[in-house]
Amino acid sequence: MNDQPRGPRKPGKPYRRPQKDPVRILAFDALRAVDERDAYANLVLPPLLRKAREKGGFDGRDAALATELVYGTLRRQGTYDAIIAACVDRPLREVDPPVLDVLSLGAHQLLDTRIPSHAAVSATVELARVVLGDGRAKFVNAVLRKVAQDDLDGWLEKIAPPYDEDPEDHLALVHAHPRWIVSALWDALGGGRNGIEDLLEADNERPEVTLVARPGRATTEELLREDAAVPGRWSPYAVRLTEGGEPGAVDAVREGRAGVQDEGSQLVAAALAAAPLDGPDEKWLDGCAGPGGKAALLGALAAGRGAVLLASEKQPHRAGLVARALRGNPGPYQVIAADGTRPPWRPGSFDRVLMDVPCTGLGALRRRPEARWRRRPEDLDALAPLQRGLLRTALDSVRVGGVVGYATCSPHLAETRAVVDDVLKQHPGAELIDARPLLPGVPALGDGPDIQLWPHLHGTDAMYLALIRRTA
Repeated sequence: MNDQPRGPRKPGKPYRRPQKDPVRILAFDALRAVDERDAYANLVLPPLLRKAREKGGFDGRDAALATELVYGTLRRQGTYDAIIAACVDRPLREVDPPVLDVLSLGAHQLLDTRIPSHAAVSATVELARVVLGDGRAKFVNAVLRKVAQDDLDGWLEKIAPPYDEDPEDHLALVHAHPRWIVSALWDALGGGRNGIEDLLEADNERPEVTLVARPGRATTEELLREDAAVPGRWSPYAVRLTEGGEPGAVDAVREGRAGVQDEGSQLVAAALAAAPLDGPDEKWLDGCAGPGGKAALLGALAAGRGAVLLASEKQPHRAGLVARALRGNPGPYQVIAADGTRPPWRPGSFDRVLMDVPCTGLGALRRRPEARWRRRPEDLDALAPLQRGLLRTALDSVRVGGVVGYATCSPHLAETRAVVDDVLKQHPGAELIDARPLLPGVPALGDGPDIQLWPHLHGTDAMYLALIRRTA
């Protein structure tokens, strides 16, 4: 931080200290953490907001503006980069990252908020003076005045090719997704312009907070007594908080009897629990349990039937999160730290197995907007062997007549059907079962037998689920 003047001042013009704006400084600090530490905004922002409130003079409106600045800037980062690149006289890679973060914050205020242009420019220049110094603040001022010469639609006409000439690049710039992700999502949807545009737009909307009432510990009726609470759309355990409801203020959440969990994740656990079995229903496994949301719901459902849940997670610190989520479960359970590709349990030990495998997370871009710019196509190649290995473990771990649920928070075909098809070719003693009837009332589930949920169709993360019965 540098609030001292740089270079000679003009005669008769006194130096003015920059005005420190706590909202924009906090937003800048969050963006720097995301960039420098590969952190996620949903993990970085809450402690920054809490610290600002504790200092005093930082109210709910300040928190809402800081949150919008951070998430909005991250969502459209690629589009803002293209616009800023058109306004600078050097390659964007030669602009220092902190300067680019300030420019992006300014571009977001100018192009996608109701803040008046003059206020957006002056506030961002003041921020630049505080965090960058007077010299670079002049550069920020010059660039933002160029950005302010047009609105977002006008800029998109300049930087995006026409849809008819290059549909993927057009959609990538207009809807702020990397081109390769646009292509992958389009393939998963099966084509059609309306569907892909609806999905990309839904990815750019902040999702509501969804709570899960863990059976035997909390009820939806209890959660619905909270302010701004409405029923979930599809899950019998879901309650949505509207109008900025704060989950930390809910007693059942603080006590662990309820949790924050996307409705898509709830549906995956519910479908596995409802799948018909041949034989006993006594031992359940969550083979990739961290951070514990699905394990907590599965554990509660298992307890209601007298079954036992084993929750396994490779990373010890994530296994600790699972143990915390399951603490107080109404029935018996066990949490272990173990590698799911080299399991310590015997083959055929379980009646139900969930494998929610590590993936690119392309189904949760609403919640983690920075992930779209961080992920690369080569990540798919790195994850593919692990995903297949974990599904093979799941099929080996379930007894004949038992059911495996293979789940990902990604709709990418390389992480969903390609994995299932490859593993089933090598495992003739298993068959897909139709998962759609296990989600009664949920529309637009496709041709089956697997399930793909979508933000624009279901208001959930883009969760994928295939249910597989071991037959031999």
